[in-house]
Amino acid sequence: MTSVWRKSSYSGGATDEACVELAALPQGIGVRDSKNPHGEPLSMTGDAFGQLLRRIKEGALDQA
Repeated sequence: MTSVWRKSSYSGGATDEACVELAALPQGIGVRDSKNPHGEPLSMTGDAFGQLLRRIKEGALDQA
């Protein structure tokens, strides 16, 4: 099965320098840097991905 990678609508901009891509993988959700499409993606369960998104939206991972 070939994974379909989708670029985040919040990534990139005019230069496309900082793009995050997501895909549904057999073992969960895959996250990768679009500049390295052949590298090993970060993989996590759907629950873990949901928790990550929740923490991002809450600002829990923002740097001071």
